[in-house]
Amino acid sequence: MAATVALIDYGSGNLRSAEKALARVAAEEATGHQIVVTADPAQVESAERIVLPGVGAFADCMRGVSAIPGMVAVLEDKVLKRGTPFLGICVGMQLLAEFGREHGDHKGLGWLPGDVVKISPSDAALKIPHMGWNTLSVRAQHPATEGMNGTDVYFVHSYCIRPANRAHVLATTDYGGEIAAVVGRDNIIGTQFHPEKSQGIGLAFLQRFLKWRP
Repeated sequence: MAATVALIDYGSGNLRSAEKALARVAAEEATGHQIVVTADPAQVESAERIVLPGVGAFADCMRGVSAIPGMVAVLEDKVLKRGTPFLGICVGMQLLAEFGREHGDHKGLGWLPGDVVKISPSDAALKIPHMGWNTLSVRAQHPATEGMNGTDVYFVHSYCIRPANRAHVLATTDYGGEIAAVVGRDNIIGTQFHPEKSQGIGLAFLQRFLKWRP
């Protein structure tokens, strides 16, 4: 029986693009994974690894995850207690924080100490949202980001995560100031950039995530 990757459907996120990208690398690299788009906590419970995507406002995304009966509980059990490999993408990564500061203060999952704040570039000519290709600076070694220092990946966001612990910042990018581009600890990793939109570099990242054994 194939190991499954649960791609969580909570009404927000670049689901189909993420599904296609994950399925492509699983097939090309023969990892044996089946990609399952699901809002069913039982399927998340049986998954070998978990991906939480996200597009939109922090509060709306957190509300969407919380509205699925049993979803937050099964995520906490699988990820925090049982060490299941977890990837958060864009707002799915921002939800790892304790609070989002978009249109008020809103509680997140709280898996990484810190908050999510609006980008404020030092250069007034830089537009918000930050949209397009930017260069990664890898700050800490991690199997999923191997070989990514100095590569360009694709961003679309107006807010960024601000971890309280600098050790949780695995890579940054510069957009009129430093922005956390990859964060993580233990079996958890999150990207502010969209790997499913980052062409070969993003596919290679997803490949390494599927093979990662925390």
